[in-house]
Amino acid sequence: MSYLWTGSINGIKLQIWATWLFYAVLIDVADTVANELEIEAENISIEMLFRSFYHFNHASNRELDHDLIADLTSPKNRDLGIVKYQPKSRFRDPLDLSPYPT
Repeated sequence: MSYLWTGSINGIKLQIWATWLFYAVLIDVADTVANELEIEAENISIEMLFRSFYHFNHASNRELDHDLIADLTSPKNRDLGIVKYQPKSRFRDPLDLSPYPT
């Protein structure tokens, strides 16, 4: 859609509708991947999920894989970065604001 230029209102509405539709499908795929991995949907990176469609397309063209969700959740594709990195929380002692700290 980025190469389609139009000045008419119908063309602009078409681009907005197509963008909205693609985003809805992307969120639905993210939710399905999160359910398959048994994690929260907020832990799925939408951008990396979108980028992984490229890899799935090439695998599908070479007839290596035909199921999108199975391909995205397989252990061999963990390096795609679909699951967001969760840093280890650093435990800090609470700040002691008493007049005579011990």
